[in-house]
Amino acid sequence: MTDLDERRQRLVERLAGREAVDDERVLDAMASVPRHAFVPDHERADAYADRPLPIGEGQTISAPHMVAIMADLLDLRPGDRVLEIGTGCGYHAAVTADIVGAENVYSVEYHENLAEEARDRLANVGYDGVSVRAGDGKGGWAEHAPYDRAYLTCAAPEFPDAVVEQVRPEGLLLAPIGKGRQMLVRARKRADGELEQERHGGVRFVTLQ
Repeated sequence: MTDLDERRQRLVERLAGREAVDDERVLDAMASVPRHAFVPDHERADAYADRPLPIGEGQTISAPHMVAIMADLLDLRPGDRVLEIGTGCGYHAAVTADIVGAENVYSVEYHENLAEEARDRLANVGYDGVSVRAGDGKGGWAEHAPYDRAYLTCAAPEFPDAVVEQVRPEGLLLAPIGKGRQMLVRARKRADGELEQERHGGVRFVTLQ
């Protein structure tokens, strides 16, 4: 076991002690996905620090505990079709893919260069089945709808209409919501298309572009 593997294991042990993360599938995914493979080389020494790290274009890779909390709140199951808005470096998509299967993850990234780099990183660590495209995340990815789950890795004033439309009835959405003060909001889509929302604490994310 390398030093980076040991650091990842210690991180997962700390995450397992958090009340907000109790799904073994999430913890297994966090243990499987090498976060150091998704951060810039000059940030690799801090890959398993539980905090965000810059990845370029004014974007960040989320803190590991936040990735774990979001995966836990989404109640991900093998075979779920998942839409991610904000690929970033690809790490969050990899964690999701480890649970649901890489072929079931569809991710939209605003910055084309980040999308290209994320595809390469995902392929290099065995998640080449994840679909990544560059584009406006507010429009979702209608071609592969309906989705069982959808989440944003960037803050929006509200859930984008197109993303809501692309989630099946009884499906779940999760996003940081708010222009100034942000709250992590989980929503279940009712059969009539309306959202039943619940708040899960204050957060701080880069904004949706």
